[in-house]
Parts: sequence; structure tokens; C-alpha cells
Amino acid sequence: MKCPSDAKENVGQLLDYCAHKLDPETAAVLEAHLAGCTACREFTDNQRTVWEALDAWEAEPVSADFNRRLYARIDREVPWWQALLRPLRPMAMRWNVAASAAGVLVVLAAGLLINRPGAIPPATHDTAQVESVQPEQVEHALDAMDMLAEFDHQVNAGNAAKM
Repeated sequence: MKCPSDAKENVGQLLDYCAHKLDPETAAVLEAHLAGCTACREFTDNQRTVWEALDAWEAEPVSADFNRRLYARIDREVPWWQALLRPLRPMAMRWNVAASAAGVLVVLAAGLLINRPGAIPPATHDTAQVESVQPEQVEHALDAMDMLAEFDHQVNAGNAAKM
């Protein structure tokens, strides 16, 4: 038999022996090997000691408010990226205020430019000259306006009928 402590693939065999999972024939062969191999015997003794300690260990009872305290602690925990950014928060707040102030100034400047778009040259007041209008021209203009008003009324009535 090849020594399980020398061949890494056979270490599982020693663990199975300690857990009493080996068939009787393989266990007998391994026991014969353990009688002559101190490395394997030490491994199995140490493994049994660990398992006996685990078997003897009893967990303490969990308190009634364990879940509440656990979830409260989880809520208090801060993600790693927030912890890294925490020192930069005061500076970011100042940047936000500065950016907001700059935005307000831009809007105010745009409003002032729209209301007062620069120097407008003063309007020149030419004296208006009244032309003489012939009564026929006035009558013709009034007839044209009546015709356009009637046309507009018919178009609006036609659109309302289609709807």
C-alpha cells in the first residue's frame, strides 16, 4: 500500500478512516499501515482529537433578540465605497452649492440679456405724412374686408361640420 501521507490523493482515505466510512477490508489494510507509519498515525490521532473536541462542544443558546440586534447592526454597517467617500462629502457639498450659485447667476444673466439686449439705438421719429385717400379706395378696402370675413366664416363652419 502506498502511504496516504505521501500521496496527496490518498489523504481523503485517512479522513474516511477517522470518520468510520471505509469498508472493513480497506480499514483493516489501513490499520496495518498505521501500525508502522508514524506520520499517518499522528494525522489520524490529531484528526480524532479535533473531532472529539467538536463533538464535546456545545453552542451557547441564542438570545431572543439576536435577530433584531443582528439586523440593526447590518443596517448600521456602511458599504466600503461609502466609507471611502465619507471624507469627500463636505467638499462635495461645497461644490454643489457653488454649482447651484453659478447656475442661478447664468439664469439671471440670461434674463437680463433677454430683457435688455444691449444698446438699442434710439428710434428716429420722422414726421408722418398723411396721404390723402380717395373715398373709392376706402370703399374698396371695406368690401375686401367683408369678403374675407365671410370667407373665414364659411371655412370655420365647414371645419365644424366635418368634426
